Amino acid sequence: MKTILQPIPFEATHPGEVLKDELDARKIIQKDFAVEIGMHKTMLNEIIKGKRPVTADLAILLERTLGISAEYWLRFQSQYELDLARIKEKNIQKVVNIDIWKIIKEYVPINYFRKLGYLADELTTDIAKIKEVYNINNVDDLVGLSAKQKFSLFRKSDKLKISEKNVLAWNVVAKYEAAKQEVNAFNPEKLPNLIQELQTIFFQNKDAVTQVATKLNQYGIKFILVPKLEQTPIDGYTFWSGDNPTIALTLRHNRIDNFAFTIMHEIGHIDLHLKGDKEQEFFDLSSKNSHLEYIEKEADEYAKDQLIPPSVWSIINNQSNFSDAKVLKFSTENKINPAIIRGRISHENKQYAITTSIDKKLW
Repeated sequence: MKTILQPIPFEATHPGEVLKDELDARKIIQKDFAVEIGMHKTMLNEIIKGKRPVTADLAILLERTLGISAEYWLRFQSQYELDLARIKEKNIQKVVNIDIWKIIKEYVPINYFRKLGYLADELTTDIAKIKEVYNINNVDDLVGLSAKQKFSLFRKSDKLKISEKNVLAWNVVAKYEAAKQEVNAFNPEKLPNLIQELQTIFFQNKDAVTQVATKLNQYGIKFILVPKLEQTPIDGYTFWSGDNPTIALTLRHNRIDNFAFTIMHEIGHIDLHLKGDKEQEFFDLSSKNSHLEYIEKEADEYAKDQLIPPSVWSIINNQSNFSDAKVLKFSTENKINPAIIRGRISHENKQYAITTSIDKKLW
């Protein structure tokens, strides 16, 4: 049976106010009315001012003198008392919510969640939404989650300014959005086919992000783009969402080579480390100064080899002249986006400021 919630008024109306309006409408003086019902005028005045309740005895007297049923007056008194109780409860909850919100603001980047459209600027609703996104029952769980946040493996750098609050927020948003997504069943044996089709998408670089998302979904991999946060230098995050591996990205850089490498790196985690263990997750906070854990190196090597096969790279790497013309020639011959080749050359030779006419833009 569905419970119908009664609206809570801004303030409760005492039946004494109705009695006053009735006496005024009938032009009856309160002093005379007190005499008529056998009540001291001071007591009647206190009832009219809401300082005393309308009792059953008084309700019968009002019925006899004004012709308004005793049941009406008693229902009005009962409703007044219920309204008072509900208003009190509401005010208590407001105070509780304010205290809860103070704690939430310490552990949650509120403005970020507001930009994502999660918050309605109404405390009760917003507190419920935070609990939903963080998958917690109360603020104690939030404090505990923040204190114990540990990701399976991640890139670390002492030179990076990282906000643990923002990293956790990014993490929970990725999981929250992934849980809402439905894709095909995942079959790890089809990963080589997926990689081959992704190579074509990278090579053509036409609406690559959308095409990659569609292709990953077709092969049973969820794909989530999570807006970036300050002090959260995230490249990618790979984890299981239900029965599907999931890749979440920030897209901090407008570069096809960076996008392609990150996608292949995360697929490397799925192929090498994730497909046999649904409890694993890989959360990458990176910079060019990062100290790479061995498992990240494995994913890096996987990405390199999938984007540019070793046989092709050995030919490129043996060249002394890395001109754009030569890069474009290799690109056409091997159907590899030239920005991916140029990016690999720059990285391997630590020539990050090299001048090139090759278009690296992703969008």
